[in-house]
Amino acid sequence: MKNVLKIAGAYVGIVVGAGFASGQEVLQFFTGFGWISILGTVAATVLFSFLGMQLLQIGSRLQTDSHKNVIDLICGRILGRFVDIIITFFLFGVAVVMIAGSGSIFQQQFGIASLYGSLVMTGLTIVTVCFQFQKVISAISLMTPFLFVMIFIVTAFSFVQYGGNVTDIFQLGKTENTAASNWMISAVLYVSYNIAAGGAILTLIGGAEKNEKTAGLGGLFGGIGLGLLVLLINVTMLLNFQEIQSVDMPIVHIANEVSPVIGYLMSFVLLAMIYNTTVGMIYAFAARVIPSSHRSFKPSVISFTIVAFFASFVGFVKLVGTLYPIVGYLGMTLMIAVIVAWFKFKKQHMPENDLKMTS
Repeated sequence: MKNVLKIAGAYVGIVVGAGFASGQEVLQFFTGFGWISILGTVAATVLFSFLGMQLLQIGSRLQTDSHKNVIDLICGRILGRFVDIIITFFLFGVAVVMIAGSGSIFQQQFGIASLYGSLVMTGLTIVTVCFQFQKVISAISLMTPFLFVMIFIVTAFSFVQYGGNVTDIFQLGKTENTAASNWMISAVLYVSYNIAAGGAILTLIGGAEKNEKTAGLGGLFGGIGLGLLVLLINVTMLLNFQEIQSVDMPIVHIANEVSPVIGYLMSFVLLAMIYNTTVGMIYAFAARVIPSSHRSFKPSVISFTIVAFFASFVGFVKLVGTLYPIVGYLGMTLMIAVIVAWFKFKKQHMPENDLKMTS
């Protein structure tokens, strides 16, 4: 059970990045649709659990040290080659966004120039990724419980301080600033983006776990944990709907309403989540380009991370607006491929020595 929870924590830690923990992505993909967004969080929970379980189990069965083997199995050699190239590119791209995001938080919350915030994140990432990946998993999962605690505090405060009638929430309708025209499509796109960004790392985490059942349960619990976080953040913002629509970091804004101390703690947790995501993305990108056992792996990690640091000068907002929508549609391709492959192997009743994709 210890390994299951560690894998589940790593899953949550990898997916939770700047937009997730701050509430901005949840606002656009869920809360903007009003009360029906609660159903969207349920759909997202199911998809996170199913897809995480499948990717982790595949990685465990193949004992993979690169996402390429898993992608080839799921998508086939021709489509797999295209998906592999695109995913590898976006692993680096998301790392760039995270480094830029860390700089933005330092500037907005602490009044420190964004350059220094990005430098700190770059240095921490290099040091962490140069350890063995098993240690990276432990580092990633370490901060996840703190995120749950902070979100629970903010949600509880929102319920206590809510001045209206709870039924008023059910009167909220769709706003203009939503990620898609339909709440279900938006929920699916949200999951697809996160799977595109984090799916490669999930296969590596699965590859580090010899027990396929343990890997699968880690994916299941991690998906449930992600769904719970989305639900809590969504409900919190529904309770504060009028005041957070024009705020860049809604959850941090609400946390500051609770207490300045809580606001600062939330900011530190947010930075930790960005760190988690940056570490995971850089490791997966480097492991795809150069095997982690190769002697040039660590020097390459240093070079890749420094390049990502300089690329982050483009700016956090611009990077998010350009990269994230494309990643979402890429994730849709991968997500559909995983589901189709699951049905395919289930229908064929694969023998025991072949890959089992169900738990």
